[in-house]
Amino acid sequence: MLTFLDFEKPIAELEGKIRELRQLARTDDEVNITEEVGRLEGKLDSLLRDTYRKLDPWQKTQVARHPERPHFFDYVERLVDDFVPLAGDRAFAEDLAIIGGLGRFRGEAVVVMGHEKGVDTESRLKHNFGMARPEGYRKAVRLMELADRFRLPVITLVDTPGAYPGIGAEERGQSEAIARSTEACLRLEVPVIACIVGEGGSGGAVALAAGNRVMMMEHAVYSVISPEGCASILWRTAEKARDAASALKITAVDLLELNIIDAIVPEPVGGAHRDPDAAIDALGEAIARSLDEVAGISGRRLRQLRREKFLAMGREAAG
Repeated sequence: MLTFLDFEKPIAELEGKIRELRQLARTDDEVNITEEVGRLEGKLDSLLRDTYRKLDPWQKTQVARHPERPHFFDYVERLVDDFVPLAGDRAFAEDLAIIGGLGRFRGEAVVVMGHEKGVDTESRLKHNFGMARPEGYRKAVRLMELADRFRLPVITLVDTPGAYPGIGAEERGQSEAIARSTEACLRLEVPVIACIVGEGGSGGAVALAAGNRVMMMEHAVYSVISPEGCASILWRTAEKARDAASALKITAVDLLELNIIDAIVPEPVGGAHRDPDAAIDALGEAIARSLDEVAGISGRRLRQLRREKFLAMGREAAG
C-alpha cells in the first residue's frame, strides 16, 4: 500500500472504497461490483489528475520527499547496465550518501553518480538520508576526473536535502569539498547531464548539478535552502514553510522560466511513486536526448558552454 500525503486524503478514501469492494467480491461470489468499481476508478483517475495539476510549491516539496519515489539504485538498476560502483575518496573514507561508478547507458560507457537516501530506517541511516559528508564530494571529484581522463560522459542523479551539517563534516572541510566538486563539474571536457529527481537542496545538490544539461522531474524541487530552513530564518518558525516554499520559486516550472534548468521530465499521474518504472523510463529518454544534443561538441567547447551557462544565471540575477 502507498503512503498517502496529507493533501491526498480524498484519494486515499476512494482507493480504500475500491479495495473494500474488491475484498467483498472475493468473499461473496454473488456480488457483482464491476460497474461500481469502474465508476469509482474513473472518479479516482479524475481526482488524481485534478489534484496533481494544482499542486502548490509546498505540496510539490512533499511529493519530492515521498519515501516511495524511485531512488538512485532504482534508476541505475533500470537504466544502467554493468554498473560497477567505485568507493572511497582516497583521502579519508567512503561516504554512502553519494554512490557512483562506471556503467553503460544504452550501450555507451558512462560515469554515473548521485545521492541515495535509502528506502527504510536501516538503509536511511546507512546512507545518512542522502546528506553527504566531505568525503562524498571528494569521491565525486575523483570519479569526475576519471571520466575526464577516459572521455566518458557523466550522468548525475540529485536527491538530497543538502550536505550533512555535522561538526565532523565541518572539521573536514565540508564547504571546500562542495566548492571543489562544483568546480570539477564546471571544468570537465566531457558532457555532464544533471538530473534533479527528488530534492535538490542547497550546495549539496549544486555540487553534482553544474551540468551542460540540467533537468528536473516534474514534481522535484530545487532550492538554495529547504522551505523549513528558510521559514526558520525569516519568521523564526518552521510552521511558515508553505509560505517560504512559494517565495523560493523551487518548482520545475518556476526554474524553467528562470533559465536555471533546461527541461522538465513529466511524471506519471499521481507522481513518480505511483509508477516508478514509467518515471524512470521517462528520465532515461530525456537523458538520451540530452546526450544526443551535446554529441560531437568538442571538449573545450563543452566546458566553455557549461561555464557560460552558469555565469549567465548570475548576470541575469544581478540585472
